[in-house]
Amino acid sequence: KWVILTGLMPSGKMHFGHKIVIDQVIYYQSIGADINIAVADIEAYATRGYSLKEAEKIAIEEYILNYIALGLKPCRIYFQSKNEDVKDLAYLLAKKANLSQINAIYGFNSSTNMAHVFAPFIQTGDILHVQMEKYAGLCPTLVPVGVDQDPHIRFCRDLVEAHRLYSIIPQDEKIGIFVKGEENVKELLDEAEETIKKYGEIIERKDDYKAIYAKINDIFALDYELAEIERQHDGYGFILPSSTYHRFISGLDGNKMSSSRPQYALFLTDSPQEARNKIWAAKTGGAMTAEEQRKYGGKPEECIIYELFTYGIIKNDKELQDIYERCKGGKLLCGECKKLAYQLIEEFLKELKEKRDVAKDMLKEYIS
Repeated sequence: KWVILTGLMPSGKMHFGHKIVIDQVIYYQSIGADINIAVADIEAYATRGYSLKEAEKIAIEEYILNYIALGLKPCRIYFQSKNEDVKDLAYLLAKKANLSQINAIYGFNSSTNMAHVFAPFIQTGDILHVQMEKYAGLCPTLVPVGVDQDPHIRFCRDLVEAHRLYSIIPQDEKIGIFVKGEENVKELLDEAEETIKKYGEIIERKDDYKAIYAKINDIFALDYELAEIERQHDGYGFILPSSTYHRFISGLDGNKMSSSRPQYALFLTDSPQEARNKIWAAKTGGAMTAEEQRKYGGKPEECIIYELFTYGIIKNDKELQDIYERCKGGKLLCGECKKLAYQLIEEFLKELKEKRDVAKDMLKEYIS
């Protein structure tokens, strides 16, 4: 069993950049992952100035309905503000972090409100609560996010390690398994010793150092069992979450696509005419004139329209390659590409709207 945990920030309209994450989540669901999606309404309240009621409305109308329309099967979607386990865990995990550490990571200063300061802990609560026994239990957890979320993932992993009762440290050709803290040291070493024998050969045990040195065949399986032991000693016993990172999709002017720059973003709730106007104004990799483009070719690697094609608008790799080569060879002009993009996106938006209307009757199957 394995778990996907991702989140959405209900502070603006859903655009094609957001769609990349949910496409990935839908794929993971298709191969058996247990899907959990956090609505970051507390973070929207703390950092973006939205009320919880406003955040809920945006989350449902702009994101969750689109998720269902895009093909997400019934799964667990929850609001941070309504999940006591997430909030309690965030508070408890915060004991192992200090203000200097948080300021260094996030750049907070004396004017930062304390709700904003606490928001990263809520995110760690999101990521880790799925490993609690009442949810998925101890299991691999994967967090698909944009590359800008990497500091959150690293911070979460730091907190996991800070709360572990054991630490596993590779040392040359052996592994050191250490007990942290001063409580139940002998008992924890005894239990670790029995577990280690399943996965390798013990070289030496040094109680004075609270350590066992061994050659281990499967460190990940050992870590999993040590986490189980920790839970029997009132530890959290979380295992490190993993993450995947996707590239940012470019806005229609070549900069990052963002809800805060609506004229350069393609929204999933745009009308076909709105999408058409934006596409016709989009930056391309074409030459100054049609004559020059036919002579020297275009630059599809710099073209926003071609980039849109690569993010799922055109799913056939051979067709994509053909467009690339025809553009590069001067046989395809920007107007033709924009016309194709508009036709494909118009068809996509019309179909998505129909599916969104149907999805309104399915919300209870998703929101917990």
